[in-house]
Amino acid sequence: MEWSGEASVMAQHRHGESAVILTVLTREAGLIRGLVPGGASARRAAMLQPGNRISLRWRARLEDQLGTFAAEPARARPGLLAGADALAGVNAVTALVTFALPERDPHPRLADTTETLLDQMDAGADWAETYLRWEMRLLDELGFGLDLTRCAVTGTRDGLAYVSPRSGRAVSAQAAGDWAPRLLPLPAMLGGRGNGGIGDALAVTGHFLNARLAEGHAGKPLPPARARLVARLAGRD
Repeated sequence: MEWSGEASVMAQHRHGESAVILTVLTREAGLIRGLVPGGASARRAAMLQPGNRISLRWRARLEDQLGTFAAEPARARPGLLAGADALAGVNAVTALVTFALPERDPHPRLADTTETLLDQMDAGADWAETYLRWEMRLLDELGFGLDLTRCAVTGTRDGLAYVSPRSGRAVSAQAAGDWAPRLLPLPAMLGGRGNGGIGDALAVTGHFLNARLAEGHAGKPLPPARARLVARLAGRD
C-alpha cells in the first residue's frame, strides 16, 4: 500500500525516543496516520507542527497497518503561531477534524474548505465567519447538514427566525407560534432575522455538533479546543 502527495498536519504524538505518529488531512485519501522516524528532532518537529503543509509518501505492507511516512516541507504557516486567536483557531480545527473523521475516508470539499481557513488564519485575515462556514461544512459532510434556506413548516424563505433543535431546519417567526421558546434563535449570520453575532451563530452549530456528532455519533464530548475558540470569538461581539 502506498500514497504520495501534499497534506496538512492535524496532529503529532511522540512515539518512542525519536519518532512521532503523524496525522494528516489529504484531499484524496482523507485522514492518514503514519510513523515518522526521527520526527521528534528539533528540525523535523518544527516542520510537523499542526497546520503546516508537507509533502509525504506513505507506505504500509497491509492496508490496515499504521504505515510509515517520508516527509518533506511544502509550505509552512508561521502565522498560526503569531497570535492567540490563530493558535486557538488551528487547535480547534485540527482537534475537530481528528475527532470527527474516520481514517482514510476522503472528504475533498471539507479538505478544500480547511485549507482555505488555515490560509486565512495564517495571513491574519478576519476568519471568524469562514470558521463558522467550516463548521457548517463539517456537519454537512458527516450527514448532519442544516437546512436554513426555507421554513420547514410553510416553505417560505421570508421571516426565518428559528432553527428546530431536532431537525436542523429553519422556521419562520409566523410559523413558530407557541413553539418559539423551544426553538433555537436563527441569527443573521446564518440567514435569520436575528441580530446575534458570531457567538450566537456558533451556538447553533455547536448544538448540532454536540447532539449529532458528539453524543449521537462519537459517544464522547467535543474536544475542549472548540469551546476555548468559541469563547474567544464570542468575546468580540
